[in-house]
Amino acid sequence: MSNSDTLLHPVTISQVMINFAVRQGVDRGTCLLGTGIAEEDLQAADGLITRAQEMRLIENLILALPDTPALGFRIGLQYSVSTFGIWGFALRTSRTLRDATALALRYLPLSTAYCKMQTFVEGDDFGVAFDPDDIPRHLRQFLLERDLATGLNLFKELSLAGFDVQAIELKGEPLPYASCFEELSGVRLTFNRPRNALVILRADADRPLPTFDPHLVQVLDHQCRQQLERRQTGGFAGQVRQQLLGPLGLVASLDEVAGTLAMSPRSLRRKLDQEGTSFRKLLEEERRQLALQLLKNSAMKLDELAIHLGYTDTASFTRAFRRWMHCSPGEYRKTSSPTQD
Repeated sequence: MSNSDTLLHPVTISQVMINFAVRQGVDRGTCLLGTGIAEEDLQAADGLITRAQEMRLIENLILALPDTPALGFRIGLQYSVSTFGIWGFALRTSRTLRDATALALRYLPLSTAYCKMQTFVEGDDFGVAFDPDDIPRHLRQFLLERDLATGLNLFKELSLAGFDVQAIELKGEPLPYASCFEELSGVRLTFNRPRNALVILRADADRPLPTFDPHLVQVLDHQCRQQLERRQTGGFAGQVRQQLLGPLGLVASLDEVAGTLAMSPRSLRRKLDQEGTSFRKLLEEERRQLALQLLKNSAMKLDELAIHLGYTDTASFTRAFRRWMHCSPGEYRKTSSPTQD
């Protein structure tokens, strides 16, 4: 497990997402469903939440806005340098965009990013590559788009319109909403590339930034390092969620998760109890959330869906679903599917 999986995230990042959803007609309660984030938490300027809580919020937004093209990209465009506090301020005072990028990657967990990132230089180009492979599959496209859009905004803001992003490179075939993507970004998209990346001219990457402040560079670097240490958390509920959403999957047992976390099942039970939860509760929450997504946004048969969620048979899944939603999976699918014209 990477360190970023156990880092707390600033609640202001979630507040930006909620504000966007509200403008689209989604109520705040729907956004916060199952996240464990209270309304008062959103008002705390220095409030922190777990990665698992933020991922649940994102799942809620995807469920609530299934017909919004480039949803992740639209939300990423809502972030600015000021959203990220000290981390953003440190980027602004860097000498060049290359220096700002190096600092950004050094303290990346202080941002909203989920993709792994690295810089590259090819000929006259300088770029930042975004690798989403470690993100749970059902959130991968959303978070890749959000990270790309956030990076694009930061590039533009730091340059103060002094240079242009040359291209957004994407792996794979053209997206069905590619024209929407280009209209939102104002940048040329290229597909079937070897990586996902933002590309600028190398000369622009080394051009002095207009907001460079040599007196603040070291001070802010130190503050970023302190913030990174403060946000490190040993929250075991978040670590269990990451295993269920990632490598082990929803078929995992308590013993398997405990083994992955290098502790005994008894110790993991005790740790979760101290955090006010249990393995069964966490597993149920993740199964419920994924079941709602698949019933609403896929044509997967119920027996396949039950197996995917880790149930031994359809009847067991149906009983659990009735307990969660007070209706059968089939009834939920009929009432939640988009109306056909």
